[in-house]
Amino acid sequence: MMFGTSIHWTTFFYLLIDTIIVLIAVIQNAKLKRLSLRRYITLGLLYIAYNLTGGFLPTESFPDPIIVQYIITYGVAIALCVYIIYYLYKDYDIEFLKFGSTIPNIAILVGCSFILLFLIPYFLTNSLDSARLLFTIPVSIIAFIFLGLFYRRISNIDNPYSFVSKKNRLAITSISCIALLPILTVIGDYQWLTFTVMNLAFYAITVIEVNRYLRFLKNKPEAFEVFAFQKVEGNEALKNKIIYGDLTRREIEIALSILRGLSYKEIARDFFIAENTVSKHASNIFKKTAVKNRGQFISRFEPKNK
Repeated sequence: MMFGTSIHWTTFFYLLIDTIIVLIAVIQNAKLKRLSLRRYITLGLLYIAYNLTGGFLPTESFPDPIIVQYIITYGVAIALCVYIIYYLYKDYDIEFLKFGSTIPNIAILVGCSFILLFLIPYFLTNSLDSARLLFTIPVSIIAFIFLGLFYRRISNIDNPYSFVSKKNRLAITSISCIALLPILTVIGDYQWLTFTVMNLAFYAITVIEVNRYLRFLKNKPEAFEVFAFQKVEGNEALKNKIIYGDLTRREIEIALSILRGLSYKEIARDFFIAENTVSKHASNIFKKTAVKNRGQFISRFEPKNK
């Protein structure tokens, strides 16, 4: 324990490491501009909040009742877990898996479970242990079902490259860590174990982001050039029309791939997403740039001076 509080030295160590990582991400985000790290920074800030609240609470210096401290710590942990799922949904272009598992539905399910299976039983029995047990067992079952669905979803890729294979393993590691959180909570208040497992999820996602950036630098894809389009000469059509069309980062990547003459199947292979997902992105691109189809898009936006 440190500083006269309940925080374990391992938790304090993770808090320092996570803070340093977030500061580096903030600095890099300012430099990268269009290769936004805002989602990653938000995730990092949630981890800092998780380490702070879970490490320092409960404490006797906090005003009664003690249940307020548990509402804060559990609330931050729930928000963190839901955001990790949201983060990976966005990264894999997932809308939902099965059983209506959209992000809002997952958030509502976990939030209602916390109220019905933790708060209400606590107020009825005045026992934290009973309330914690009643809450964590069903949530743990749901978490492992979700882990299985997510594994099936991202493993269904033919002949994956080393980049996506590594990304898949890291994503599964991250989801596995948050699936273990309810079990670790039932086992007991072992900060060194619980916070090590949970922070491992953050470091796995950090490696994914680092690998993505290194891949951009190594292969110098056209998408990376678009993010720095101000420095690209002779690309006025893209600068004035496509960027002005308010495309997302993924849509910019796919727009440039279309202009390179790649088929939807080839684009899906390059970005490790389903072909119908590419088609949906392309449809959004065409709407935003006021064209009817792929042919018109290429005709209007293809650079004239190759």
